[in-house]
Amino acid sequence: MSDADGGLRGVRESARLWFAPARIQREGTTPDYRFSLANERTFLAWIRTALALIGGGFAVDQFLTDHLTHWVRAVLALALLAGGVACTLRAVNHWVRCERAMRQGTDLPASRFPAALALLVTVLAVAMVAVVLFGWAG
Repeated sequence: MSDADGGLRGVRESARLWFAPARIQREGTTPDYRFSLANERTFLAWIRTALALIGGGFAVDQFLTDHLTHWVRAVLALALLAGGVACTLRAVNHWVRCERAMRQGTDLPASRFPAALALLVTVLAVAMVAVVLFGWAG
């Protein structure tokens, strides 16, 4: 399944496998444990990134009340929160796809999500620089 094919179908499939990990273990052959553990560490790194984005969204909303107008604060906070949710869902999906590929002996799946997430963070950073420089205070 490619990134373009994934979409909602990929999230549904990942959710189904998430609640039935034994199903993944019945596929193919057991890979070297080091690879499975590396896949798990990557998953956990994505979860840490998601938590940071979600925490940043709450921080913007709660602590910048005197520094930003409501709409600017809401847009920035919602973008960070949406990025955190997307990162969490993608982490599960990517973990399942990589585990399956390792068990079946196929190439690991490519993903454009890291580039999309980097673009989102860049846009938000530029927006925050604009806020600091031009001070959209309410």
